[in-house]
Amino acid sequence: MTESLPLTYQDDKDVQRKRWLILIVVNLFTFMSTLDASIVNVALPQISQDLRLPIASSQWIITIYLMVICILILMFGRLGDMFGKIFIFRLGTMLFILGSLICGFGLNFELLLTGRVIQAIGASMTMANNFGIATDIFPRSERGRALGLIGTFVSIGGIAGPGIGGIVVSALSWNYIFWINVPIGIIVIILGKLVLPKDLFQSKGHLDTTGTLIFGLFITFLFAGLLLGQHFGYENWKITGLLILSAVFLALFTRTEWHKEQPMLQLKLFKNPLFSVGILCGYLVFVSNFCFTIIAPFYTQDLLNMTARDSGLLMMLFPVMMAIVAPFSGALSDKIGSELLTFFGLLVLAAAQIGLGFLNETSPLAYVGLLIAMLGTGSGMFMSPNNSLVMSTVPRSQLGSAGSVNALIRNLGMISGITFATTLLFASMSAAAGYRVTGLIPGHPDIFLYGMHIVFLASAGICMVCALITGFRLMQSRRQLHQKAV
Repeated sequence: MTESLPLTYQDDKDVQRKRWLILIVVNLFTFMSTLDASIVNVALPQISQDLRLPIASSQWIITIYLMVICILILMFGRLGDMFGKIFIFRLGTMLFILGSLICGFGLNFELLLTGRVIQAIGASMTMANNFGIATDIFPRSERGRALGLIGTFVSIGGIAGPGIGGIVVSALSWNYIFWINVPIGIIVIILGKLVLPKDLFQSKGHLDTTGTLIFGLFITFLFAGLLLGQHFGYENWKITGLLILSAVFLALFTRTEWHKEQPMLQLKLFKNPLFSVGILCGYLVFVSNFCFTIIAPFYTQDLLNMTARDSGLLMMLFPVMMAIVAPFSGALSDKIGSELLTFFGLLVLAAAQIGLGFLNETSPLAYVGLLIAMLGTGSGMFMSPNNSLVMSTVPRSQLGSAGSVNALIRNLGMISGITFATTLLFASMSAAAGYRVTGLIPGHPDIFLYGMHIVFLASAGICMVCALITGFRLMQSRRQLHQKAV
């Protein structure tokens, strides 16, 4: 049962007049919360030195942020449906700024981790509800463009983190990668106070605490298994046991949610093939993109001998091209539909990954830049229409849940991409070297190139699988339209 006021946002002239300002507020926080998942990477050496941390401990600064988001994001999507998506979003912005302020002081490791946890709670509240807010506010004729812009800011935040972080750390200190969020965040909160409307739609019900707990255990065991597996190898039976436990809790979560009257995750959403295919392809594209994000710095700095700053600027071609293409792709999807654009976007991504799979240490810089720009173009063509397709298949009462699923899949795709790329890279390098390899081998660029080629060609294969799935969906859609016309 749901309860709604008679007025919708489409009927509210004041909201419609401010809708693009509302989207700016949502996008700025979307960008900051996504950026903070990757901007810390480049600052880890300086943080480790200042706080006298071993490398293994410093990795928790990144990991705990992603882990908390993944554990809580479905819960906050459900709470957004229950208490109002805008209310939860507002609360999340304040917590994110508080966490950023604490992180910037970073007097010790414990305080820094506390700040990261608070940041992550706030980020999960905003991430879980941004797509739902846009879907609620924008009319169907502009929804693709609006969701496309959110998807663009999400991806730009994830991809641009290392480049922006490198510039901030080299000019100031690592503290400012967190403190920079505070003044921007306060301005956005003030703007939000002026333009964000009151919630009009809430869903009655209660929070699924059992499902939240089981899902948290699934994510915890999954992260533990993946992270330890990267360091010690997946042959260790304890690590294998953690991954098996994560699979057991995932199965238990699925079974529990399916039989609940008011579950945290509406599994019935996946009965819709458009929603399921969109979510699956979105996940796989993030896996593919983060293969590039983790491998490219090694290739550009160690084989092309670029500085960290120049490498970051070259990699910025990805988010820049995506920022240019995605709004046009989203607007076009409003006119011609999403299926065709997602299909061609995946083909461009696959072509770019194949090109990356044949690079070497003498490849022209212009050619490398072209391939990176193609990745941004393909992602921009795919992400916006795919987000629109996913959210347009969901009933209004479940927009928060659907948005949180979308955000969860994105974060899991980031983690899976990094894990998949590093595991495959080092396994391939170990096979070529004849012994276990867990890093670059000085004087043997050929071994790294061998592993890099396999990673990028595998990534191209992932994009081709998505293209086949999307192509099949496109053919079915065209066939149904033809049958209706006849």
